[in-house]
Amino acid sequence: MAEIIGVIERLWRYPVKSTGGERLDSVGVERRGLAGDRLYAVRDAAGRFGSGKNTRRFRRMDGLLRLSARLGHRLDGPELFDPLGRPVADPTAFLRAYLQREDVELAREDGVSHFDQLPVSVVTTATLDWAREAAPLTVVDERRFRPNVVLRTPPGTPPFVEDTWFGREGRTEAPDGARLAFVRSSERCAMTSAAQPGLPHAPELLKAVVAAHDGRLDALAEVAAPGRLRVGDRLTLA
Repeated sequence: MAEIIGVIERLWRYPVKSTGGERLDSVGVERRGLAGDRLYAVRDAAGRFGSGKNTRRFRRMDGLLRLSARLGHRLDGPELFDPLGRPVADPTAFLRAYLQREDVELAREDGVSHFDQLPVSVVTTATLDWAREAAPLTVVDERRFRPNVVLRTPPGTPPFVEDTWFGREGRTEAPDGARLAFVRSSERCAMTSAAQPGLPHAPELLKAVVAAHDGRLDALAEVAAPGRLRVGDRLTLA
């Protein structure tokens, strides 16, 4: 018999990598991930994508988290918003002035993945509640962890219960529900502590996650079968 692990409480999509996202009531899930998630990124002349860190694929660009993006039903690209929540008429021109970099542009994914790790991130309310207790002087909000799915778990569920899902498949009971194959957890970086609208800089939060759980938090999944996810859907493990 399938094990019910929780109810989808919130869904998040981040149309532009490393900027704030949009809450959804329902979303299609493709093999790539949630439809439109991280489909765009701020790309420099070397082909690296704006992020909170420097790697072979990513280039640190401070300030992106103060922006936000919305895709909605747009087919010609996302709508970008400045730190005050005002829509930007020309995203590339704005980004060049805002970041003080002439070599950046808003670019659609075209062969090199915009994802840091795996395409779908799920975090439970049990783990978020733990984070609030572990960092009581910090404003703890799910946006710090940038999940796609926030799952409401039953009372008494232990924190980091996500670890027990690895190697199993999550699915909803809807006939058209997506299926997620859970693989591992995210390795958290400085973006967890970075300031964003309504959330001040909070280095103590990342320190708490590192001390308690080796810097890992959430469940990352591949898409086992495309479909839909909806707020209010029950998620079961098979």
